[in-house]
Amino acid sequence: MNVIVIVADDLGYGDIAAFGNSIVRTPNLDRMAAEGVTLTQHYSASPICAPARAALLTGRYNHRTGAVDVPSNRGLDRIALSETTVADLFRSAGYATGMVGKWHNGAHDMRYHPNARGFDEFAGFVNGGMDYWQWVLDYNGTPRPSDGRYLTDVFSEEAVGFVQRHRDEPFFLYLAYNVPHAPLQAPEELVERYRRSGELTNAVSAIYAMIERMDVGIGQLHQALDTLGILDDTLVLFTSDNGPAMGGEGDDCADRYNGPFSGTKYDVLEGGIRVPAIVQWPAELPRGTRCDSLVHFVDWLPTLHGLTGRHVPEGLSLDGDDVLPLLRGEQGSETTRARYWQWNRYEPVKHANAAMREGRWKLYWPPIPEASEKDPADNVPYERFMREAHTLMDIDTTRPLRSMPPPGAPRLFDLEADQAEETDLSGAHPQRVGEMRRRWDAWYEGVMADWRRTEGGTPLG
Repeated sequence: MNVIVIVADDLGYGDIAAFGNSIVRTPNLDRMAAEGVTLTQHYSASPICAPARAALLTGRYNHRTGAVDVPSNRGLDRIALSETTVADLFRSAGYATGMVGKWHNGAHDMRYHPNARGFDEFAGFVNGGMDYWQWVLDYNGTPRPSDGRYLTDVFSEEAVGFVQRHRDEPFFLYLAYNVPHAPLQAPEELVERYRRSGELTNAVSAIYAMIERMDVGIGQLHQALDTLGILDDTLVLFTSDNGPAMGGEGDDCADRYNGPFSGTKYDVLEGGIRVPAIVQWPAELPRGTRCDSLVHFVDWLPTLHGLTGRHVPEGLSLDGDDVLPLLRGEQGSETTRARYWQWNRYEPVKHANAAMREGRWKLYWPPIPEASEKDPADNVPYERFMREAHTLMDIDTTRPLRSMPPPGAPRLFDLEADQAEETDLSGAHPQRVGEMRRRWDAWYEGVMADWRRTEGGTPLG
């Protein structure tokens, strides 16, 4: 059997029709939902891309992997060389492994390149973003300049080419679209169709056009699998790395429907970390069903690797569970493990933009503004490599010195009654808050001990 993991970039829970959006056109993802399993309580590992992807690829909380932020010029997006990726495991099981699209888990050093992290084939970019028209892509370490095609179409075509080349052997494909991450660029005729409604800003019109074009590519991939006779025996997972980027003024405002949730990209409120997921595997999974159990990014490696029939290598400690029984709809297979999130800039801060979920309950610490500030100098290389080839160079291992106030008190939410996280129940349940806080603190100390052993875990200054 084959496995394809498709990850969108900054696509929110409400950004596809199957999850309640009445405007955007995503017929191929809608069909995938109708023919597969839709996950309604599916969580990224982080509200920002590089840390989220690191957890998805390793089955471990991102802090353990070394990827705690996004600046590639500081190496904070890197998956430590000591980590084992899902591609490593599939390749060792005899699968052809390929990646198409956005990497963002290590740049400027070929030891962190996708070809060195388990992927036999790579066609994409390693930066955090790329221009959709004036792109420069990396093909197994060799740069290729734009030929005038829209970047999303290039990725869709490369994905189809990969499955065609490997139709007669088992394969693992990681297709990481950068849609709808900035810059907000799409074919003008698509943007204009949304703009003509008169209800959407230019920014949202572009975002929905970008998503629609990705959906077309997913349909092409589905058709290729069907034509090759391997659709039934291919598991396809579609999801997003984190919640939607919103904000802006006037026609540049990207605010839009995101389900019933508060928060956006960068927040560990539900809107920043609860993301859509659809799984289709015609030969094995029920059609048109819904999974309402909590599933987290760290669960995907043990789930997908389990399909190979091989055991996880001895000594590889994973944070996730095999959720295949949940996808099959088997009763009594829900995980009881708590799940955790924390993100801020440069170095983790214990009680800043942090959360844990245990059953219906979620404990949440708001962000500390000083811990969320990004040095503008870190945007310079990011923007440069949106239109230039990947370059090998030394990274800046120092990080900005920061002074910040103490954290605020944690808030407690009952997500079954309050998905929008509007009512703080911490005062009514002090014992629960205390117990959850102790478990949070123990988790944090554990993942931070692992982070300090990675290449990135050096002190501030």
